[in-house]
Amino acid sequence: MTAHLIRGAQLVDGSRADIRLEARRITAIGSGLDAAGATVVDADGLIALPGLVDLHTHLREPGFEESETVLTGSRAAAAGGFTAVNAMANSSPVADTAGVVEQVQALGDDAGYVTVRPIGAVSQGLQGTHLSEIGAMATSRAQVRVFSDDGSCVADPLLMRRALEYIKGFGGVLAQHAQEPRLTIGAQMNEGRLSSELGLAGWPAVAEEAIIARDVLLADHVGARLHVCHVSTAGSVEVIRWAKSRGIDVTAEVTPHHLVLTEDLIAGVDGAPGYDARYKVNPPLRSREDVDALRAALADGTIDVVATDHAPHTAEAKCCEWPAAANGMVGLESALSVVHAAVVEDGRLGWADVARVLSEAPARIGQVEGHGQRIAEGAPAEVTLYDPAAVREFSVDDLAGQSQNSPYLGMRLPGRVVATFHHGYPTLLDGALVDAETVAANARAVRAGAPA
Repeated sequence: MTAHLIRGAQLVDGSRADIRLEARRITAIGSGLDAAGATVVDADGLIALPGLVDLHTHLREPGFEESETVLTGSRAAAAGGFTAVNAMANSSPVADTAGVVEQVQALGDDAGYVTVRPIGAVSQGLQGTHLSEIGAMATSRAQVRVFSDDGSCVADPLLMRRALEYIKGFGGVLAQHAQEPRLTIGAQMNEGRLSSELGLAGWPAVAEEAIIARDVLLADHVGARLHVCHVSTAGSVEVIRWAKSRGIDVTAEVTPHHLVLTEDLIAGVDGAPGYDARYKVNPPLRSREDVDALRAALADGTIDVVATDHAPHTAEAKCCEWPAAANGMVGLESALSVVHAAVVEDGRLGWADVARVLSEAPARIGQVEGHGQRIAEGAPAEVTLYDPAAVREFSVDDLAGQSQNSPYLGMRLPGRVVATFHHGYPTLLDGALVDAETVAANARAVRAGAPA
């Protein structure tokens, strides 16, 4: 494999350095490194981040390939600066057996754009009644360590307790979609004044907060690890903050869209039409007060991770009347720019913090080996180069996946991912994806034992 020399990148501490990538490792960092035998990448003005890791991605395959495949989702991830993603279990068949999670991982390995780590279902068929083959998935070739019924809540407290006990035995983590189903029947948007004015059934904040409160107490009782998916309300932040103050082993994530978008978009703002189903998501977009609380919680560490909840859908599933539209937004390609806009431009987070919430913490929580390490000599060659000075109007040309249900189309976003290196080889260069054949060949070389 070709070595690469990244010339003059800014590190997250503000210093500048050359970074040499050779096979799967960073072999040197310094000033004026020898470029002999290496392809030089000019990184003047670019920030070098450890490759981004997404703890919450929907790749749709198997079963929903019309929306996304492991290959197209991996390309979207690479375009967004990601080098690893955790693939949620709500495929068809559901990833509730060793066979399915091994299939998803193998598809990711073959594509080669990112490390794909399957997330296993907690319950059989995501039905919430019987535990899935948790042990078989944990000991399979996929070595699953995160389990979630995302898209559905593990609502039965006894099943939740048993799952926490089981997963604790091998050091895994249960990632909960916190939504009390009886409080959200027919829900279409955040419950409040606006839902009443628009005549849409409300999704109350307490439906999220009550499940989180129950689950942190269960996790404490069992002594297991709990991760809360896509936190969306100020009240949820307070519950998680209380749990952490008690020493309960809980972590939490927030999506980019819950850091910037509010329920007002559903009514239409600045001349935009209302009821645009690109803004329909679960949990729903909340109030400005919730957004502010989520930003503060990310800054103070109450929320550990930014995770995309990348949820691709076909045009038919989104271009229809609001009540019939599917929930979900694509987010891999835009995540870093949205975080930049939400919490870097206002000074809440620096670039070292961005590395923490988009790489280091998700890799640690998800137990994704070889990722999330600070850029240093001897570290894995997982590197993202980002241009913080760029400004762009986000468009379909920025979407590398199979679906186009992005809420950011037409918005001006700061920054642009210029290059992504995975296992030391480029998946994105000069803002353009490397062709699939070249990436797959490099991935095969790594698996065959190319020198590290």
